Order: sequence, then C-alpha cells, then structure tokens
Amino acid sequence: MRLIAENLSGERGGEPVFEDIGFTLENGEALIVTGPNGSGKSTLLRVIAGLLPHASGRIGIEGGGEEFPTVAAACHYLGHQNAMKAALTVRENLEFWQSFAGSGKLGIADALDDVGLGGLSHLPFGYLSTGQKRRAAIAKLLISHRPVWLLDEPTAGLDKASDARLAGLMRDHCAAGGIVVAATHLPLGLEGVKALEMGRVHV
Repeated sequence: MRLIAENLSGERGGEPVFEDIGFTLENGEALIVTGPNGSGKSTLLRVIAGLLPHASGRIGIEGGGEEFPTVAAACHYLGHQNAMKAALTVRENLEFWQSFAGSGKLGIADALDDVGLGGLSHLPFGYLSTGQKRRAAIAKLLISHRPVWLLDEPTAGLDKASDARLAGLMRDHCAAGGIVVAATHLPLGLEGVKALEMGRVHV
C-alpha cells in the first residue's frame, strides 16, 4: 500500500495555507510534519483525511484493494478534539466508534489496557482528566483496523509515560505494515521516519 501526495495545495477561509506538498509513504513508514503555528499542519491532515477539499494537486492511496479504495476509507483521524460524548461512558463511546469504523485486532477492554485505562470503561467520558481523555481517544485507533493513522498533536495532554506508550503503539502499527502521518511540535519517540517541515505560503 502507498499513500501518495502530489503537488498538494490547501486553503483555509479562502486563503492559501500550503502549496506543492509532495510525499510517498509505503507500508511501515511514518511521516512527521512540523512547522510553526499557522503553517498548515492541521489543514494538511484534514485534507489528507478528506475532511477539507484540496485546492490543487492529488492525494490518493494505491494498493488498498476493495477494503480500502480511498484514503478516507483507509485512515483513522485523531484531531485536536477527542470526538467523544461527555455523558456517555468510555465503553459506550468506543462501542459507537467501533460500530462506525469496524472491528480491529483488539477488543475494547484490551485497547483500554494498552492505553493505561483498564478498569475505567464504566466512567462517563466527561469524568476523565485531560490526559485520560486523550488516551481514550487513542484507543479508537486500536479497536478498528485502518492502515493509515493521521494524528494531529497526538501527545497533547499526555504525561511522559503516556508519551512512551503512544510511541510504542505507533511503532507496532508501522511494524505491522501501517502508515503514520503525525503533526507535532514535540519528538514522538520514532526513529527512521520521514520529515516534512511546513512553512507559510505568504507573510
């Protein structure tokens, strides 16, 4: 499988944010996207995910077969917001996302164990701390199989132990043939990754 971007340009509010972005990611590869605030990191991830239209260029996936014919079908998107309902329990939130995105290698209980939230599935999501909420959102990546992970500042709100746990999950995903694209200001504990530094289109 390949994730390919060619001469990709994006806009926000009708104004150009980035242009002529290109990369190719094979199975098992990761791309770390860096740059100052406003340089288009989040916009790029949303364009890749199909949540925003691209102004020009092409983003596509090759080798996804019938299961993953498009980038949108192949990707998990973890944005700044955790996309969970505060009044629902952690388990109820994850059950919803699993029913939406399909099953994965891990059940909900095992996924919560892997992010350090074992035993908390019965709590309303709104009761969790900021870091626990982020870890619950990360569990969404584990309960449904999608080969491409698009992660926008995935370590926001996490402590060092949780940072290390997330790095391990990303390494495992790549080792299993997955692809990771992560926008970040901080090191993610991954080695041998590709890098893309974003800059402003205009000042």
